Amino acid sequence: MTSYLLFDVGGTDIKYARSDAAGNLLDVRRAPTVRDAQNPAGALIKQLRALGDELLAAAGEESTQPQAVGLLVCGIVDEETGHGVYSANLGWRDAPLRDLASQAFGLPVGFGHDVGTAGAAELHFGAGVDLGTKIKNSAMLVIGTGIAAALFADGRPITAGGYAGELGHAAVPGGLDCPCGLHGCLETVGSAAAIANRYAQASGKETPGAREVLAAMHEGDLLAAKIWTEAVDALAYSITQICAVIAPEVIIIGGGLSQAGDNLLVPLRQAVRNKLSYQRVPEIVAAQLGQNAGLRGAYLKAFKTRKFNS
Repeated sequence: MTSYLLFDVGGTDIKYARSDAAGNLLDVRRAPTVRDAQNPAGALIKQLRALGDELLAAAGEESTQPQAVGLLVCGIVDEETGHGVYSANLGWRDAPLRDLASQAFGLPVGFGHDVGTAGAAELHFGAGVDLGTKIKNSAMLVIGTGIAAALFADGRPITAGGYAGELGHAAVPGGLDCPCGLHGCLETVGSAAAIANRYAQASGKETPGAREVLAAMHEGDLLAAKIWTEAVDALAYSITQICAVIAPEVIIIGGGLSQAGDNLLVPLRQAVRNKLSYQRVPEIVAAQLGQNAGLRGAYLKAFKTRKFNS
């Protein structure tokens, strides 16, 4: 039976699983991402090999030798060269992660960016399925601690050597000082972390996350409503910039903030309409694959690289 090993490497943890030939995920697991300031890439590859061995051992007699590996990582990623160009969270620079992983596993490795490939998976397996096959121009926004986007034009991903899609660091009206060194970044207003942090600072209340701000808004808290509305408006501003550049038919909203459902999507749709004139107004829909979107994307990478190498 054809099978694959899949890894979705984030700054905090790694999601990993086996899959069958059709992309059905088997034995999904999670582990903290190893950190090693001296050899970040080498430490990661060593950890991935150990996690892969763990999956195969757990499968026992049901396991077959995997035909390929799908590996997604965060940060700036050059999918053509297979390099992790830069990761602020994990510390590597210009690391040949695809080749290192291929050597460690003795298998071909499909390599990609976590958000960009999760966006492709949503179009292939998730929200895009309900929208039909005519979608050529689209974007997926992943809104959580930070904000990133996967962009598709004429059916092709826009990657720009890994630099495309850093939407969280595009300037918006009302944006604040950002840890990246810039002022006005979308992440400082529109991310889930920013919503919680801004409310905590303004109210003096302990605020674990954006969920608590939303709950306070529903209880009539005007400060919470103001901060939520400002976040929605900032997101809408950036979406209209995407509309002006690639005219997407659909925009998929994923990440932790998407769990707010219509509390986010309804005002966001209206705010986007209000900011557009003659431009195409995109459908704005919630992602459907949840936390496993990256693993489903890793399957697409593994499947493609196996076909290329067979």
